[in-house]
Amino acid sequence: MLGEGILKGLAETAKNFAGSFVSAERLTTVEYPEDRIAPIEAARVFPILIYDGLDWEAGMRCVACQICEKECPPKCIFIEKSKDKKADALGKPQFYPAQFDIDISVCMSCQICVEVCPFEAIKMDTDFELATEDRFEGLLMDRRQLARPNAYYQQIHPTEAAVVDAHLAAEKAKADAKAKATADAAAAKAAAPSATAPKPADTAQKPGEGD
Repeated sequence: MLGEGILKGLAETAKNFAGSFVSAERLTTVEYPEDRIAPIEAARVFPILIYDGLDWEAGMRCVACQICEKECPPKCIFIEKSKDKKADALGKPQFYPAQFDIDISVCMSCQICVEVCPFEAIKMDTDFELATEDRFEGLLMDRRQLARPNAYYQQIHPTEAAVVDAHLAAEKAKADAKAKATADAAAAKAAAPSATAPKPADTAQKPGEGD
C-alpha cells in the first residue's frame, strides 16, 4: 500500500504524544524549585576534585600532572604544580597542585578531563544550581571549592565509584605487597652472614706439624 510506512510513523507519533500525558514515567514536568527530580547517575555538570580521608588538602588525589589542563578543549583548567612533594594514598611521594582553578563559565562539561586523569582525581559533579551575579570571580572555582570527599563521589555515582575504589584498593594492595617484599629481603640480607667477612683462623695443629 502506497504510503503505508508514513501512516505507521504518524500512528507511532500520535501514540507517543498521547502517552506523554498519561504515562507516569514520561510526566517529568515538576514545580521547580519546590519540587525536584533527583539527577540520574550518569548526569554530568562540572568537574570536582576527589580526596580521601578527612583532610581535603592532605588527601587530595591530584598530583598536578597537568594532563587535564593540556587536554581541556576550552582551556578552562589552570594548574600550578607544587615545589615539594607529599605522600599520596599509596604512600608514594608525589607533587600536588599548589593552585587548581576551573572557570566553569567556560567549561563545556565534555568530561575529557575525567577520561584522561590517571589518578582518579577529577570527576563530574551533578550539582547544577550554580547561578551567580558575579560573572568572573563567582564562576572561577579554586581547589578548595572543587574538593569533595570520596563519600560524596560514592553518593552521586555509586556504580562508577565502586569500580574506582576496587581499582585503587588493588593498586594499594600491590604497593603494600611490594614494600613488604622489599623490607623482608632487606631484613634477610642484613641477618645473613656477610660473604666478605674473614674466616676464623684454623689453630688446630695438623699431624706431623711441629715435630
